[in-house]
Amino acid sequence: MNLRDLTYLVNVAEHLHFGKAAAACNVSQPTLSMQLKKLEEEVGIQIFERTNKSVMLTATGSEIALRARRVLHEVEQIRQIARGASDPLAGDLRIGVFPTLAPYLLPALVPKMKQEFPGLNLLLVEDKTAGLLRQLEEGSLDCALLAMPVSSFHLSGAPVFREDFLFAVPVDHPLANRASIHVSELENRSLLLLDEGHCLRDQALMLCAEIGAGEAMNFRATSLETLRHMVAAGNAVTLIPRLAVREDDALVRYIPFVDPVPSRVIGLYWRKTSARAPLYAMLRGHPALWPK
Repeated sequence: MNLRDLTYLVNVAEHLHFGKAAAACNVSQPTLSMQLKKLEEEVGIQIFERTNKSVMLTATGSEIALRARRVLHEVEQIRQIARGASDPLAGDLRIGVFPTLAPYLLPALVPKMKQEFPGLNLLLVEDKTAGLLRQLEEGSLDCALLAMPVSSFHLSGAPVFREDFLFAVPVDHPLANRASIHVSELENRSLLLLDEGHCLRDQALMLCAEIGAGEAMNFRATSLETLRHMVAAGNAVTLIPRLAVREDDALVRYIPFVDPVPSRVIGLYWRKTSARAPLYAMLRGHPALWPK
């Protein structure tokens, strides 16, 4: 058993397809299949269930794949320690960002990161919070920007910035010309929300519960842009994070809240065992990177 075999094993476990796993490992499919067959013979159990159309992990195979990921992660940690000893601000940095933040933050963040940390090679992943947490704990991500709080024994995190919500209404809405609004004025109103799995949905539901607002049940959006278009069409009102506000939007009015202003806190999270924790602390505390 060697690291190459474990890499093959983990890739097949992730793709559940020998051809795709072989391509990810830059080897031929027969080579990958042969090595994994030898691995099964070595450990004396069946790791994969193979048919002409599919590949599945056996119950024991799933446990082995989990431990193989941990081994490869620890090996990568050794490499990072070695790289960090010579230059802690160099090398690949795999950052995860959730969908209601990524398209609005990254266009400004990436150039700043390249300017402030030119030795880092950024690899960006957009996924819902649950997916980012899974990838963080498996080691396929180095760090992730997540809405706080996050409950995980394996992760450390710290806030990087606070983002206010605004009340988005159609231009012909009775409140469209208001300069500001109090959250209590949302009582008994129905807000259009995102679909299950988005942290913004959870935050909006918490606010609705506090102030007596409800969810519009006739539609659930999969993105902030869909929410925006539904508001623009006169079919809904909703909450929009400040970074997603379009100042030149002719069809939607974004009304700021007076205190208490509903908001979300964005934090940077990483594994407690990561060898690059000092780098993450440096990133989250760098004032030039984050919105004010």
